[in-house]
Amino acid sequence: MSKPTTVTVSRSSVRRRTVLLLVLALLVGGIAYPPATNRVLDWMNYWFGTHIGHVEKGFVLGLDLQGGTHLEYEADVSQVADKDRPSALNGVRDVIERRVNTIGVSEPVITTAQAGEQWRVAVELAGVKDVNQAIKLIGETPILEFKEPNATTQSTLTPDQQKQMDTQNAAAKSKAESDLAKALKDPSSVESMAKDHSDDAASKALGGDLGFISGKAQYIPIYQETQNLKAGQVLDHVVDMDAAYVVAEVEDTKAGDPQISARHILIQWTGAANAASSTTRSKDDALKLIKQIQSQVTAQNFADLAKKYSEEPGAAQSGGDLGYFGKGDMVQPFETAVYALKTNQISDVVETQFGYHLILKTGEKATNDVRVRAIFYKKTQASDLLPPQGEWKSTQLTGKQLQRAQLDFDQRTGNAQVSLQFDDEGKKLFADITKRNVGKQVAIFLDGQVISAPVVQTEITGGQAVITGNFSIDEAKLLAQRLQAGALPVPIKLIAQESVGPTLGQDSVNKSLIAGLFGFLFIALFMLFWYRAAGLLSILSLLLYVGISFSIFKLMPVTLTLAGIAGFILSLGIAVDANVLVFERLKEEVRSGKPWLMALEEAFRRAWPSIRDGNTTTLISCAVLYWFSSAIIKGFALTLAIGVLTSLFTAIIVTRTLLRLVSTTSWPKRFPWLFLNKIEDKK
Repeated sequence: MSKPTTVTVSRSSVRRRTVLLLVLALLVGGIAYPPATNRVLDWMNYWFGTHIGHVEKGFVLGLDLQGGTHLEYEADVSQVADKDRPSALNGVRDVIERRVNTIGVSEPVITTAQAGEQWRVAVELAGVKDVNQAIKLIGETPILEFKEPNATTQSTLTPDQQKQMDTQNAAAKSKAESDLAKALKDPSSVESMAKDHSDDAASKALGGDLGFISGKAQYIPIYQETQNLKAGQVLDHVVDMDAAYVVAEVEDTKAGDPQISARHILIQWTGAANAASSTTRSKDDALKLIKQIQSQVTAQNFADLAKKYSEEPGAAQSGGDLGYFGKGDMVQPFETAVYALKTNQISDVVETQFGYHLILKTGEKATNDVRVRAIFYKKTQASDLLPPQGEWKSTQLTGKQLQRAQLDFDQRTGNAQVSLQFDDEGKKLFADITKRNVGKQVAIFLDGQVISAPVVQTEITGGQAVITGNFSIDEAKLLAQRLQAGALPVPIKLIAQESVGPTLGQDSVNKSLIAGLFGFLFIALFMLFWYRAAGLLSILSLLLYVGISFSIFKLMPVTLTLAGIAGFILSLGIAVDANVLVFERLKEEVRSGKPWLMALEEAFRRAWPSIRDGNTTTLISCAVLYWFSSAIIKGFALTLAIGVLTSLFTAIIVTRTLLRLVSTTSWPKRFPWLFLNKIEDKK
């Protein structure tokens, strides 16, 4: 006879767990069903003045549910040895996957297969509307070109064009001054005039509201003119910017982050970001050198030592001077260190991805941030009257000479960029191009589009170039991968194309939802009929199970297909299976005469081995299906595995906690027939 289970969970502990489960239910419910959550958030924002955004996370639907395109390619492997053909097809799959990612396709499904002597690649693109774009992208290699200005392009205005530009700008300035006179008399009129007259579309819709503008590079001239004004004050003159005349009114003011001026000494090691190719120093040697410099550096000799030792480009002339900068301009470790210093204080050794730094803080100045409402009056520029820009002359330097492309970071700002290394032929071509275009732009084209057009400062003989832009890390990494990928490993030919309409996909979703609802309803009725109060609590647990599963599907995210939904519906039955095992044990314990709470703990203890073993075998099956089957079956296996793991939590933790909570009441004694002991009462 087994030893009875001792109940050690206190009532207060049960209540705390119940509250935590309630919080979890609200959280996953909000993610699983955003419309209700967003209505509550709107109500809170309205009554309490908060600005909480909506929950926008949705399900990721596969091709059969969302609609999209299925493309079938045949690979020409006639020039590839038999043993190398599988790896060649895998290479094709990897290149295609990188390329379709550039058009924003979520979770593309790309599979390879052999049919007799034919090798094929199937591509499923859910939600793709422009099929031709996808076909073009998959079948082409990225084209990298370097171009220089065309000497025949008109670069200066003719006298007539200059007169036209001056006349138009005079009219724009006159209009700005006229509106300024009205604004000075009535500052409240700026908003309406911005909506009516502003040539800046982004701010026009907001009545000219630019927000707080400190640190926004595009508004530096406006900030410099308005930073000392008071709230409600209109600037008494028109701001003359490169592209526009501006009438500005200060809406609000606040203290801004201070700006810091500093110098630094940088010591790099092999492999540090932007380290010169000639750097052979190890990281340990770099640390020894920076420590040696630290032992002799002072505020007075800092600039001289920076000129002597610092490996930042231009340090030999600037003495490591960084000028003034604000928060967000430097990488985090550097920023944290310099903002913690006092003026004329030298930091300890600071490590960043660029190397080891010693930093001397040379100054600090307070800033005042202003919220500005502005009216923009567009100026006519030479570029508006000259022939269209982009008339570049091709050079012989292309992606053909590209040896390596990799993700890199700007040494000062930490911004992501792509560094290029050319082969010997490319080095010579690049040196010639930069030599004859010093002081001019050299444009880098990718697939016919200008992605960077830096000004050449000096001849570059090392065969290295950098593509800069407003890249995120992922964007720069993807660009480097595409350039590095080059041509497809083997030629491919499109042999079949099939479109799945969104109407058919929506019909599949509707039928799947109906099937899931009926499945849930039948399970709920069975549990209520057979297990009464315990069955009701298991239904509540099952509702939480559905919410947790849906939240996981959205957050991972899991690409839902018809097979995946089938796996989830199947998991509904598995989810309640653990409760059935526990409740049957509970019946036995109650009938043996044990008190309800003791019977409950004993039932869970005795049922656990069966629950554990049954779910483990299911998870093993899911793992096998996921790793050794096609993409369609993988979706089924993944959703089933998520359902099994979630059901273990809801059955063992949630249902048990709810039953313990009920056990702290008098209900089991007052209504014995509801708590699985009606038969015992009859006896």
